[in-house]
Amino acid sequence: MGFDEVIPAPGRAWWSPVDQGAFVLDPGTVLHAGPGTERVAHWLRSTVGAATGLLLAEGRGDHGIELGLDPGLGPEAYRLDVTGQGIRVRGGDPAGVFWGAQTLRQLLGPEAFRRAPVDPGRREWPVPLGTVEDRPRFRWRGLMLDVARHFMPKDGVLRYLDLMAAHKLNVLHLHLTDDQGWRIEIRKYPRLTETGSWRSRTKFGHRASPLWEEKPHGGHYTQDDIREIVAYAAERHITVVPEIDIPGHSQAAIAAYPELGNTDVIDTASLTVWDTWGISPNVLAPTDNTLRFYEGVFEELLELFPSEFVHVGGDECPKEQWRQSPVAQARIKELGLADEDGLQAWFIAHFDKWLSARGRRLIGWDEILEGGLAKGAAVSSWRGYAGGIAAARAGHDVVMCPEQHVYLDHRQAPGEDEPVPIGYVRTLEDVYRFEPVPPELTEPEARHVLGTQANVWTEVMEDPARVDYQVFPRLSAFAEVAWSHLPAPREREFIGFQRRMVAHYARLDALGVAYRPHTGPRPWQRRPGVLGRPLEGPPPNR
Repeated sequence: MGFDEVIPAPGRAWWSPVDQGAFVLDPGTVLHAGPGTERVAHWLRSTVGAATGLLLAEGRGDHGIELGLDPGLGPEAYRLDVTGQGIRVRGGDPAGVFWGAQTLRQLLGPEAFRRAPVDPGRREWPVPLGTVEDRPRFRWRGLMLDVARHFMPKDGVLRYLDLMAAHKLNVLHLHLTDDQGWRIEIRKYPRLTETGSWRSRTKFGHRASPLWEEKPHGGHYTQDDIREIVAYAAERHITVVPEIDIPGHSQAAIAAYPELGNTDVIDTASLTVWDTWGISPNVLAPTDNTLRFYEGVFEELLELFPSEFVHVGGDECPKEQWRQSPVAQARIKELGLADEDGLQAWFIAHFDKWLSARGRRLIGWDEILEGGLAKGAAVSSWRGYAGGIAAARAGHDVVMCPEQHVYLDHRQAPGEDEPVPIGYVRTLEDVYRFEPVPPELTEPEARHVLGTQANVWTEVMEDPARVDYQVFPRLSAFAEVAWSHLPAPREREFIGFQRRMVAHYARLDALGVAYRPHTGPRPWQRRPGVLGRPLEGPPPNR
């Protein structure tokens, strides 16, 4: 493997072909961790050491790997030097050292991505001589994983953290609640998981499908599971941002605690966890009881997640029940609001102030802009660029994740060849040419773009293989967009990226990723009636 096969592409690199000189790792290679880099050394020994069979014992000397900090490099930046005497990784902070170690792993070849040696007799691992100087373009390089629609057991989440780390992504946005399931233990409210984490059946395919799988689906993470996920992520310099959806997308919570719904409009006691896709009309009641209930939820959430940001959803909240509800109408009059949109803004503003008082920041989907938004809140711009542009111009921080570009549940080719052909067609090249910063923004406004995020909604992803198929290899292209300082979209060398992906597919194979082959789709076992006709445009909801 060479420096010109690294993904995401580094900022600057100089190297020599292996046949013109290399540093060779062998059983005598030692590893020295300078102050602040001990966890990176532990990661190298537990991953690269396990794959190569090398001990990488602690020690200093000419024949070794040395890790150290150099604050002058900047946050998350690194410099990797490979000489005939050894390998030196310097980072502006521990995260930078870790990203440099990820690049080193790529240079060792795809076998370094396995969990045990495939050739126990191999004793030498050459690394070409050269230097890499690298730093990320954005500080938020995220993946949103929806575990509410189809539950992903804890081991699957840990695996995705490893896949993210291998691509230098650093934010896992974990979508934990929705109409179809509540996935996190809240000890104060046990019925959220006792009742809210299971649905009786699941619709096949997209929402137009007439078929259901007639068996229960569910599961949830205990609080110890969440602590493990957060700690595992932190060792890989990934922040886990939780999402608890309010005030819409809340039918699972209402099924567990009917008093949370608009009881003066419908019989909420008869509601169950939703078994279909789309936007449920059953939303939270704008009452003090609801506010106190969710404050209790967020109190436990803050104990589990140390992240600066907490995502509150805030999208796709139908207002019909509020229009019919005397309680909601009285609340609108009491607060002096103009309409039901103002009521949703009041709901979000309450939790913005509540989180700010506890040293956290609220982030939500771009609908939270409607009716006004508190100064410290940030926006996930999903309905295109418009919400992000408006938010940045108003002084709000933004994470760009427009559905037209980086919704990885959308199909990857036209026609009916994809397993469930929903949404926009977004090919590997389309993702590679995505630009997170709209040209309409001025330079000061553009500084509000924290970064970008790829979103994975799992309505049509019933198992880990389907998630892999939708996510990869497009996440590899997205990672380069998020990390590398690429030219304008039309000037990007997609052919060069494809060439580097040849080596990267071998790494994905070693990691056990069931990616979509770049030559075409896999021969999926299709259920009758699931595929249907491809939609002409985007799905009617997120």
